[in-house]
Amino acid sequence: MNADDDAKWLEWVSRQFETIAGEDREIDLQEFKTALKVKESFFAERFFALFDSDGSGTITLQELLGALNLLIHGNTTDKLKFLFQVYDLDGSGSIDPDELRTVLQSCLKESSISLPEEKLDDLTLALFESADKDHNGSITFEELREELDNFPEVMENLTISAASWLKPPSSKKRPQMPRFLTSAYWHNNTGKLAVLAAYIGVNILLFTLAALKYQASGASLMVARGGGQCLNFNCSFIVVLMLRRCLTWLRATWLARVFPLDQNVEFHQLVGYVVFGFTLIHTIAHVVNFVRLSQLEDSPFQFWEYLLTTRPGIGWVHGTASLTGIVLQLLILIMLVCSCSFVRRRGHFEVFYWTHLSYIWVWVLLIIHGPHFWKWLLAPGLLFFLEKVVGLVLSRMATLCIVEVNLLSSKVTHLVISRPSFFHYKPGDYIYLNIPAIAKYEWHPFTISSAPEQEGTIWLHIRSQGQWTNRLYNYFKASDPICFGVKRLTQSLKFRRSQRKLQETKIHVLGAHSANTAQGVVATSTENTVQLMNYTSEKLPQQNKEDLIDYGKEREEKVQPRSVFPQLNENHRFCNIKCYLDGPYGTPTRRIFASEHAVLIGAGIGITPFASILQSIMYRHQKRKRSCPNCHYSWCENVKGDEMKLKKVDFIWINRDQRSFEWFVSLLTKLEMDQAEEEPGAHFLELHMYMTSALGKNDMKAIGLQMALDLLAKKENKDSITGLKTRTQPGRPDWGKVFGKVAAENKGKVQVFFCGSPALAKVLKSHCEQLNFRFFKENF
Repeated sequence: MNADDDAKWLEWVSRQFETIAGEDREIDLQEFKTALKVKESFFAERFFALFDSDGSGTITLQELLGALNLLIHGNTTDKLKFLFQVYDLDGSGSIDPDELRTVLQSCLKESSISLPEEKLDDLTLALFESADKDHNGSITFEELREELDNFPEVMENLTISAASWLKPPSSKKRPQMPRFLTSAYWHNNTGKLAVLAAYIGVNILLFTLAALKYQASGASLMVARGGGQCLNFNCSFIVVLMLRRCLTWLRATWLARVFPLDQNVEFHQLVGYVVFGFTLIHTIAHVVNFVRLSQLEDSPFQFWEYLLTTRPGIGWVHGTASLTGIVLQLLILIMLVCSCSFVRRRGHFEVFYWTHLSYIWVWVLLIIHGPHFWKWLLAPGLLFFLEKVVGLVLSRMATLCIVEVNLLSSKVTHLVISRPSFFHYKPGDYIYLNIPAIAKYEWHPFTISSAPEQEGTIWLHIRSQGQWTNRLYNYFKASDPICFGVKRLTQSLKFRRSQRKLQETKIHVLGAHSANTAQGVVATSTENTVQLMNYTSEKLPQQNKEDLIDYGKEREEKVQPRSVFPQLNENHRFCNIKCYLDGPYGTPTRRIFASEHAVLIGAGIGITPFASILQSIMYRHQKRKRSCPNCHYSWCENVKGDEMKLKKVDFIWINRDQRSFEWFVSLLTKLEMDQAEEEPGAHFLELHMYMTSALGKNDMKAIGLQMALDLLAKKENKDSITGLKTRTQPGRPDWGKVFGKVAAENKGKVQVFFCGSPALAKVLKSHCEQLNFRFFKENF
């Protein structure tokens, strides 16, 4: 803090103190806890005891300001002494292992981290043994300071003001220039802005030409006709933007480099708002014209007759223009409101889905309402109809079944669906899923989380956030835990035998390595499911291997390269549920393999497209890297340039809590094993994990925990939170540092791919524009 900020903050603290303290102008422990907003009372009690210098049981304004001034203006030693006093529970001048364990346990609760008691003991001992330099069974202040010298980032954070404890008001300055007016924005959105300018120009031209034809009929009719012509164009153009199959095909052509095809949904939403705007203009202009006509001396009709009856004969189909116009206005308003994010993203997707189907009635009414609309709709409507027919035919070409279900934490449903031989897709593609047992006529979009190289099955990971997804989760939650459907006992027997063989051989589920390695691959699972296992010839006798191979052949499954499957647990269901797929459809992530340096950012369940992409990336990377086990000669196999240009991949996964990492931890573990073969510091793929509920290293309530986690991770070579080698970072990423590091690596042109919340997308896009990174958001 500078002097001005310090003065303002102290003034703010004084006001806050007066608000909290009340008339007695003193803060008791309960009021102090409320002010700190802590999850656990431990730290509030420790801070309170240290702030209460006279031991009166209350804190005065002078005591509070004195303590905070010490932490703000004091040197590093002063702050370390305060930290030491927090940990020295009995005030003996040293910290014993039990005191340290008590503090770390409270640190875990503050960060919403759940670890077994044994792991907490390991954390305590790792930090204690490292800090207890003289091995006398206690940590002195000097030993703590010496230990902190090994963590320079912690020492740096200790210089940060303690103001954050009392949640001061933000002092961030607003940017002087709006983002849309910056040169970086124009440079990175040239194609989008060009198309937008052309779109605006077309609307202005159509409006002007239509209005000039009725120049002699008055201004209101000119505006009505101009708005009507623009509606003809926009109500047909909005269909073009949702021709998913056509757009998926166009993404593979040179047009994808010219037109912003990846932003079709964004343009679709924009055109929707424009349609609503022109309907208001068109309707209001006609109402004004009806008022004018009804006020003429020789007018045979009153205003309400023009508006609500067919008697004036307005319109080319039995004079129904006014009535159909009113119905259209209501339908478009309902569709617009129910398409807003507060409906779609807050558990009411079905409301959006069913109201959006009103577009069929909108088209019918528009054809009746306007004499020329059918001409505008003819071409896009025909393409839209053909897409629907093709999708319906393809979805019924093969009987698909959900063969396995794994119910994960945070109510995530992992579906394994049988994959027909003709179903081809790219990493990151999505499909529309229909499960008649859940809802006969509802189709919902989900990203495919398995790699295209994985034959036989398709994976979907679906988080329960709405009515349909909740019904899906509850449907399988209430089902038989082993299997259900046809031949239940037969499938159960096969499952139990497969588990017995797994127990006997003690094989870990690690995925297939490669067809050219010395390892064998066995496919073991139930019908339509692949479970891949590595084993060496030294681990299994020949008879056991033959038994397992025969067992795999009984399943009639193909061996998949590098697929990773979660281990079986009590939430694993084997089933035979009919379903239908419409797709696949392309997304912006198809550009990843044409990138040189790709940064993949997934927030929560937003990892699903990247689960497929990461598997495919590593498969292609390993495909082009080969080495002889005898002479260690290395070479690269031929891989098409447009198939794999990647030099570096950074994957960033941000989760709210610890349990959410369960979704794809097995996949990430396999990817880390692949990376172990790379030279240190030259990894092709780097993982970055963030847990937002965990307190950052700039919070005194988490310093000890983060130090202990770092020490134990180095000792065990794995993270205590996820079990991965990659250390899980607390809090939210500092995007300035993250992208600065990416730019400094200079691995080629950087492209950032994101799947997650729109709010975070805006932040990332702003950073990318400043560094001239291309930014793509998963959006369908």
